[in-house]
Amino acid sequence: MLAANRDEYYRRRTAPADFWGEILGGRDLEGGGTWMGITRTGRIAFLTNYRDPADNRQTPSRGELTSNYLQSTVHPKTYLKKLLPHGKEYKGFNLAVGNYDELWYFSNYGTDIQKLSPGVYGLSNHLLNSPWPKVERGLEKALPYFENPDSQKLLDLMYDSQQAPDEKLPNTGLSKEREKLLSSIFIKSSDYGTRCSTVIVIDENKKVNFTERIYNTCDFTFHDKNFEFQIE
Repeated sequence: MLAANRDEYYRRRTAPADFWGEILGGRDLEGGGTWMGITRTGRIAFLTNYRDPADNRQTPSRGELTSNYLQSTVHPKTYLKKLLPHGKEYKGFNLAVGNYDELWYFSNYGTDIQKLSPGVYGLSNHLLNSPWPKVERGLEKALPYFENPDSQKLLDLMYDSQQAPDEKLPNTGLSKEREKLLSSIFIKSSDYGTRCSTVIVIDENKKVNFTERIYNTCDFTFHDKNFEFQIE
């Protein structure tokens, strides 16, 4: 099971989730890649940015890291090993790639490639399982649904705009006001925030249920898109 919010500038052109070839996922129409996707054969990849406001380089889009994996047939560990020496060519990222029964993780701000053991993980804009308030709050709220996934309830809990208290804010180099704005699971502002929420559930029979909740950035009303398919 995977539940995630995508936070992005409202002006950045985006296509909602759909099949593009063998890949199901949203698309970044400026960078050309995706932040999260799954294929008909069960390959899965998702990405978050690692927050480092000091890095103002012009670099390739990080979204290509997910789409390149999804379009390939290489083993996830092999893919990340090939990426490892080129990681610093991109701005900071966290990348998880795998398939329906294994998942591998790499950050270009981390030390090495990791195969993730079965379990529960939280990821925001720092390293995996960093104890940011939004990560800990999200894991606590989602815990009841890991044994019995409920996509609609998971999507509802992703719409949580409670901000962290000042004393628990991370220090990533932004102003205190910006850190506070970004400290909630669901982000709202005049120019940047949560654009969509996605829940992917794969059952024991390899049936995929993929739901994307797309938010209207004017009034934060939403509509859902749902896809179901059998892994080939």
